[in-house]
Amino acid sequence: MSMLEGLRFTAIPSPIHRLDPRVKFLLVSILFVSTILFSSLLPLLIIFLAQIPLILLARVQRAWLKTLRGAVTLGIIIFASNLLANYFYQGRTVTTGILELSLAMTVRFIALITSFSIFFLTTSPDKLSLALEKAHIPYELCFAFITAIRFVPVLAEEAQTIMDAQKARGLELEGGNFLQRIRNYLPILLPLIINSIRRSLELAEAMESRAFGAVEKRTNLYELEMTKRDYLALALSLAVLILVLYIRFRVPLPKYLLTPSRIL
Repeated sequence: MSMLEGLRFTAIPSPIHRLDPRVKFLLVSILFVSTILFSSLLPLLIIFLAQIPLILLARVQRAWLKTLRGAVTLGIIIFASNLLANYFYQGRTVTTGILELSLAMTVRFIALITSFSIFFLTTSPDKLSLALEKAHIPYELCFAFITAIRFVPVLAEEAQTIMDAQKARGLELEGGNFLQRIRNYLPILLPLIINSIRRSLELAEAMESRAFGAVEKRTNLYELEMTKRDYLALALSLAVLILVLYIRFRVPLPKYLLTPSRIL
């Protein structure tokens, strides 16, 4: 559940928080594309390490570490699946190249998680909704997307509360085989689904009482305005994109940091 902390906005007066959400979205998109373009360990490590100063500048390192801690299980699964797939594909042998490739895929996953955490931890849902409206996306879709972002961390926290309450009543969640563990989580899912339905009905009544959708053309109290800081960040982001594309297609990079040799 801690992995979903990466979707919870944290209001902190930092330079990253004050950036326009459109600029931050472009920056995150560039980081995403850069991560996808490379498959070797060295550039992926550089991309991941380059995001750490942004995390520190935004002062959201605690929430980011919670997200990484929640992603450990998925990271282990990615590493093990890549290791097994390459083991059988390359004649049931384990080499340093296979280990490095599996580690690279894991680092890619962590870099992607980090980039999205930077965006969602530092972007207010209200400003994100304004940015989506500026992109001429229908308000109904914007509202549904922003509502999901707001309620996913709430549901995760509520699920953790229900799990703690059921454990205090003696519910065993870890014992038994795989099917038994699934059955053990039924007392968690049922209260969570009922509370979610109840919350959705309350939200629908609140929307109806405020005449949601009665006016076709909406107005907003605040408007997004680009500042010099935003234009500077935009220029730096585009420069990073050009540099990444140049390195990817013009600069030969070593595929492996270590010379591939057989281990098993």
